[in-house]
Amino acid sequence: MALASPVDYAGTITSSQRQLSSVMPRCNGLRCTIGYGNKSRAGGHLVVRAMSMDRLKLDFSNPNWKNQFQEDFDRRFSLPHLTDIIDVESRPTTFSLKSRTPLENVDGSLEESWNGYVNDDDRALLKVIKFASPTSAGAECIDPDCSWVEQWVHRAGPRKQIYFEPQCVKAGIVTCGRLCPGLNDVIRQIVLTLEKYGVKNIVGIQHGFRGFFEDHLAEVPLNRHVVQNINLAGGSFLGVSRGGASISDIVDSIQARRLDMLFVLGGNGTHAGADAIHGECRKRKLKVSIIGVPKTIDNDILLMDKTFGFDTAVEAAQRAINSAYIE
Repeated sequence: MALASPVDYAGTITSSQRQLSSVMPRCNGLRCTIGYGNKSRAGGHLVVRAMSMDRLKLDFSNPNWKNQFQEDFDRRFSLPHLTDIIDVESRPTTFSLKSRTPLENVDGSLEESWNGYVNDDDRALLKVIKFASPTSAGAECIDPDCSWVEQWVHRAGPRKQIYFEPQCVKAGIVTCGRLCPGLNDVIRQIVLTLEKYGVKNIVGIQHGFRGFFEDHLAEVPLNRHVVQNINLAGGSFLGVSRGGASISDIVDSIQARRLDMLFVLGGNGTHAGADAIHGECRKRKLKVSIIGVPKTIDNDILLMDKTFGFDTAVEAAQRAINSAYIE
């Protein structure tokens, strides 16, 4: 699930700020967000370099530096949109709020809770804690004085206007990288949500990016009946793999398959690949949305409080540590 609805936005969307998401910048996407420190894989180094090259160098002696920081933050984390590259008209959403809002007991009678659609200009505050000093536990300070600065990201939720005709959409789902607890649950929920919008043509790409270029890996048709109970099983219903074909080959396959949306479930390396796919789609001016769903037990994707699978990994590590301590 991405920011707004699957049929609203184009661009590489991460579930950063998993409300569900925050979409990565015009500086070009996830490259500015997924790198932490030194990575053993070459892609990790490229990610970190892209971050350092694009970030504005602030002069803290300038009394206006906070505004400059916030403007730069907004620029880097603005939403790539279909209308940036092609002329496309919006249309009223097919997503009914009545299907997602629970009933509340009000004065003894059940009434529907009406939350409304999310405005495109709505923002969520990324950091809600004001640290007193650089030595505060968990402090991430912008300047030496640990000044408080506001960081806002786009708010998730269904939009009133969408940019695809759901009946004509073909959506694909692919899982890459290593296995992670909760993968099947996410696949299932993506399918169910797409169907709520009216999308009928949903397919799974088998075994990661390999599924785009290996002929024996056929598309897997997906619907609510197929995915109904896959959340009860471990692993990935679609299979996983690491690495894959060249970006141009993958985008060629996306065009040949006539995919309108591609949901990419993976970690930082996978999202670097998803961002490159997004960039190639924009270069070709394709009406294709690439939606990134962060999946990593490492919890190493920027802007995320916690990625799914991380808790399970910590629990497993605790058992090993406790056993060693007892011995």
